Amino acid sequence: MNFRHRTREEPEINLIPFIDVLLVVLIFLMLTTTYNKFTEMQLRLPVADTDAQRDYPKELVVAVNSEGAYAVNKQWVEGRSLEALSSAMLQGAKAGKDTVVIISADASAKHQAVVTVMEAARRAGLTQITFATQSSVKAGGK
Repeated sequence: MNFRHRTREEPEINLIPFIDVLLVVLIFLMLTTTYNKFTEMQLRLPVADTDAQRDYPKELVVAVNSEGAYAVNKQWVEGRSLEALSSAMLQGAKAGKDTVVIISADASAKHQAVVTVMEAARRAGLTQITFATQSSVKAGGK
């Protein structure tokens, strides 16, 4: 009988699989995280160099101010309803269906007011729509 004293091995903790699992969890959390600070997004609306403003009979200029009031060819529209705006656009369209609608909206106007102008133009049968921009010189050269 051989009763030798064996050397006892110390238990070993293998950290490599543990680190692998932690990296996978970290990558998963980074990919699935949502960011809620959408209101702090800074936007700079584009400007364009344009010709001098002209007054052609085939153009219908619809202005939207910051409060959401509308003016068709410099004539204020009574009320802010879609029907009132659509009928004012029909009356102002001198060239009929070939009239180009130019939307000139204030920078602080709500998007819904601009969408309302586009919907009123569609209801009036005016399909050619463009947006007015300010000159880059007037915008402060930004």
